[in-house]
Amino acid sequence: MKDFDWPALMRAGIHGLRLTPEQFWGLTPAELQLMLGQGGGQAAMNRSGLEALLAVYPDNEQGERYGGE
Repeated sequence: MKDFDWPALMRAGIHGLRLTPEQFWGLTPAELQLMLGQGGGQAAMNRSGLEALLAVYPDNEQGERYGGE
């Protein structure tokens, strides 16, 4: 598991972003990174990515459940 510098993150979130402690602790590390401008992560899904996802998980007819139920 990645080590986090909690004091620095708390300063950035509570002091820098002016989050309440409840708001700060309600965020995931990825959400906090994004709010701090560090969310380099993955790019948005493009059309080919969507098509690949639809091939694996096709839309069902209305009322039909996954697994053939």
